[in-house]
Amino acid sequence: MYTGKLVFSQVMEHLPLHVFHQCVDRYNGNFKIKEFTCLDQYLCMAFAQLTYRESLRDIELCLRAQKGKLYHMGIRSSVSRNNLSNANKVRDWRIYADLAYSLIQTARNLYVNESFGLELENTVYALDATTSA
Repeated sequence: MYTGKLVFSQVMEHLPLHVFHQCVDRYNGNFKIKEFTCLDQYLCMAFAQLTYRESLRDIELCLRAQKGKLYHMGIRSSVSRNNLSNANKVRDWRIYADLAYSLIQTARNLYVNESFGLELENTVYALDATTSA
């Protein structure tokens, strides 16, 4: 039996948690929240994005199938469609926008001396996987 870290946990190690917590505190994201924190929501939605989940039901079923591993993935509370739906509806979107801006700035700093044969200086593009209906 493999006893190392899960791949998802290894990917999420690169998330600057101190910046994430600053964003949450800036917009009082965890105000009056007892269980399903902003970090739990973010980790669930990141998992859904990385594993191509298409609905809240799909996310819930996939995460509940591995309930024993949720703690090792960083998800500390129970995952349900109701929790995900309410969190996505109520939580301030600016928390995640600020985190994205911070990550884009980190990417700019990493690739400031790379030219890639392009004439675009200090331009970073973020790709989104959403589709328009």
